Amino acid sequence: MKIALVSPYDFAHPGGVVNHILALDKEFTRMGHDVRIIAPASEAGVASQIKGRFIQIGKPRSVPVSGSIARVTLSLRLKREIKKVFEDHKFDIVHLHEPFAPMLCSATLRFSNTVNVGTFHASGRMSAYYFTWPFFIYLLRRRNRKLHGHIAVSQPAYRFAVRHLPGEYRIIPNGVDLEHFNPGVEPFEKFKDGKINILFVGRMERRKGLDYLIRAYEKLKKEIPQIRLIVVGPGKLLRKRYERLVRNRGIADIEFEGRVSYEDLPRYYKTADIYCSPATGQESFGIVLLESMAIGKPVIASRIEGYRRVVTHNHDGLLVPPKNVKELKGALEKLITDENLRLKMGRQGIETASRYDWKIVARQVIDYYHEVIEKNSNKKSGKNQDGNSIIGESGD
Repeated sequence: MKIALVSPYDFAHPGGVVNHILALDKEFTRMGHDVRIIAPASEAGVASQIKGRFIQIGKPRSVPVSGSIARVTLSLRLKREIKKVFEDHKFDIVHLHEPFAPMLCSATLRFSNTVNVGTFHASGRMSAYYFTWPFFIYLLRRRNRKLHGHIAVSQPAYRFAVRHLPGEYRIIPNGVDLEHFNPGVEPFEKFKDGKINILFVGRMERRKGLDYLIRAYEKLKKEIPQIRLIVVGPGKLLRKRYERLVRNRGIADIEFEGRVSYEDLPRYYKTADIYCSPATGQESFGIVLLESMAIGKPVIASRIEGYRRVVTHNHDGLLVPPKNVKELKGALEKLITDENLRLKMGRQGIETASRYDWKIVARQVIDYYHEVIEKNSNKKSGKNQDGNSIIGESGD
């Protein structure tokens, strides 16, 4: 099958959607499919990372969106490039991720004459893109008619999308690369000095809740000196603010590692004794939770819907109310002082993560492609449809 995977986001800056597409590309190629990735890119060399299967269209720009930064192309002159790609490759299916994000996905959908599938990842934070003015709602609903299949990565993502874009949706979750994230990776020796390591992984954005974690850690540090907080993730402005806060308050043993490579990320999870994600909301899924669980680490996360679908409280992790420093401190203290509980939850996390293996998830996506292609073919030929495919809980 000739497959196009389309991302609206800068492919030189990995994030949840970009990593999702890379994982599908890896598994689809392994299955023998012919895959091309279409996306904007701000840096040269992206094509070589995926063996020439990358097609760059557009230059990304940083756009503030609901407390986050989206790096998307805003060019209105993409028609010629998109049409040439379609003429050259004759795709069997075009799979658009965040299909109505500007401008690349929306334009690609407009000019595609093949079978189109869209995956909806967000559960609210992209509303500034999609549904600001009535004219755009009207335009997007018209464009939605060109989507032959709808995928949502979770129930929150489904509810957000279907509220504005009616249609039949299949729920197929994000996955985790169990070859890359596995308990056998090596930790960083510099952090293995007897202290209990708490790890945070995420962009330096307010909605990720790092400020609440720092406040909880500050209180704990006074009671349990042998702990350390390791902070991994990109961001300049908020990182400076957090570093200044830590310096001014004299909080010891907080290490800001910044952006790290995909190759090194599993080693940070392995180095940790506890993984903590205190996000305040707008998370449709918990990929970082799965990554840490796959390596055998217990999780402390906010009790938000996107996370509750991944973590089972008191089984493979602990869930606490968002923005609640007292509850977060209590959960951390519980795991810090109970090594057996940490180990038990870590083992159960490995079992949970195994259900989200990208090999399983990619197979579900391919099966859905065939289903949509067949349904579209029957529709064109005038055959009756049984109308059975509504919302499927494919592993979520």
